[in-house]
Amino acid sequence: MADNDPIVFVVDDDPSVCRSLERLIRSLELDVKTFLSAEDFLDYSRPERPSCILLDIRMRGLSGLELQEKLPREISPPIIFVTGHGTVSMSVRAMKAGAADFLVKPFDDQALLDTIYRAIEQDREAIRQRDETRRIGRRVDSLTHRERDVFPLVVAGKPNKETARDLGISEKTVKVHRGRIMQKMGAESLADLVRLAERVKGIRPKG
Repeated sequence: MADNDPIVFVVDDDPSVCRSLERLIRSLELDVKTFLSAEDFLDYSRPERPSCILLDIRMRGLSGLELQEKLPREISPPIIFVTGHGTVSMSVRAMKAGAADFLVKPFDDQALLDTIYRAIEQDREAIRQRDETRRIGRRVDSLTHRERDVFPLVVAGKPNKETARDLGISEKTVKVHRGRIMQKMGAESLADLVRLAERVKGIRPKG
């Protein structure tokens, strides 16, 4: 499989359920990897490919909800709970914690597959956003110490004259730094620069 091909992770302590879900998912030529415990999944080094997790609620060892709590929400694939023992309180807890869906058996195969496709597309977009943020971060890293001093004042909308006064440099120097910041960040306007700055945390001088 290519690095950007989607993959579905199935976490269920019932081998027959894992086999059934694997057959269903592979019938649509999607890659799938199964795990018989939450612990096995936590030990697995996941590739950054568009993906989702089909997760049972009640398992030996860590439960599905406990696994969900251990996964970093910002970078984890969307979770689809698939269970025959769901309760309203469980579904509320799961959805509040960011689950993509909560399906109670028996359910229609097509409904599950539709949910998988939506979750994969959601993760594909999340990966794209993370990649873009990393690219912007590398641009910020290319700025000099003084450019990083000027950057937050520029995106705050301060005039060059005021920025120069705040930093104790000439207005001409501010203009030079501003131009270099725009060039290095790949911004064509102040609005572009503000948008880029919003994607990275802590625009501060280099130490």
